[in-house]
Amino acid sequence: MSVLAQQIKSYFGIVSDVEIEKISTFFHKEYLKKDDFFLQKRQRVNKLSFIESGILRIFVHTDKKEVTQWISTAGTFVTDLTGFMYDDVSRWNIQALSDTVLYSISKEDYKKAGTMLSKWNEFEKTFIVKCFTKMEERIFCHLSMSSEERYHYFFGHNKELFNQVPLQYIASMLGMTPETFSRIRKK
Repeated sequence: MSVLAQQIKSYFGIVSDVEIEKISTFFHKEYLKKDDFFLQKRQRVNKLSFIESGILRIFVHTDKKEVTQWISTAGTFVTDLTGFMYDDVSRWNIQALSDTVLYSISKEDYKKAGTMLSKWNEFEKTFIVKCFTKMEERIFCHLSMSSEERYHYFFGHNKELFNQVPLQYIASMLGMTPETFSRIRKK
């Protein structure tokens, strides 16, 4: 079983080895160097990628500041999901924070896979549910937790990122100023 097939099985767990091998044939390996862009705002979204190794930051510039929406790590998928699913342009910039290895499927192959693979609907449904669940969790944290609680929750689930990612990106993702983030860290 290929590395990608193993990753898909561990991510989804519901697909047979034969189906996983079929799915993995639609993906191709890509490499990004640190600071390369996976996707830039207003660029047509034409691929969905699984991160084998590396870290990608999803962000946007507003009139007043730069906002980090998410930091994606190994073992997760990355794209601008709205742009990908609706054949639209990206609302986000996605940039490598380290050298990154990806397995990517084009929009065209994604559609082909849906017609050729019997388990594709299950695969897609599981993917969308995981995305939605993560979004619900983030919304709940932002609505129900103080800045300090969000910091501790994120730290408890992502300790390794604190040594790999500039802290202002984590602060932005958690909805804090760098000063608030720094004050909480000192406690």
